[in-house]
Amino acid sequence: MSGTVRDVAAKADPKPGSLAILTTMSEVREASLRVASSANRVLSIFTHDLEPQVYGEEPFLEAVKRLVLARAYAKVRVLIADPARAVVDKNRFLAMARRLTSCIDMRSMNEEVSGNAGAFIIADDRAIVYRPRAASWDGMSGMNDPAVARIYLNFFEEIWSNSVQESQLRQMLI
Repeated sequence: MSGTVRDVAAKADPKPGSLAILTTMSEVREASLRVASSANRVLSIFTHDLEPQVYGEEPFLEAVKRLVLARAYAKVRVLIADPARAVVDKNRFLAMARRLTSCIDMRSMNEEVSGNAGAFIIADDRAIVYRPRAASWDGMSGMNDPAVARIYLNFFEEIWSNSVQESQLRQMLI
């Protein structure tokens, strides 16, 4: 494994003016909605507990539904560090994923990654919202920054390939 999300951030070389700094929950929520709404093929979410303040909000859920229902080839992939919390909290995103099982894939990260995990969402391979610490709202977003998005997407792909579908999530999704 290539390291933590912070290690990936150190490799990113953003172009001046291409990224916006985020500091509040509402900024992260709005930026995540913009990213989700811009997706055409794949939405990749790397999260600690499916943050209900971001991913459980109705506008975000509607953007995800529009993506997967409007395009037969569209896919949403979610890597989650603490699936038990999302299940216990009756997360609205999980409820939607249960209805759209062919379009939304969810997997649990292994513990070595989840302990140091930040949080991010990537649309296709160009738009991103990234937070180095999942417990903080501080982060950045870029709507058309393929170089940065690809770095995080490569990290996501590596973790995805080494993860398994969590049994709690599978039961929730059935």
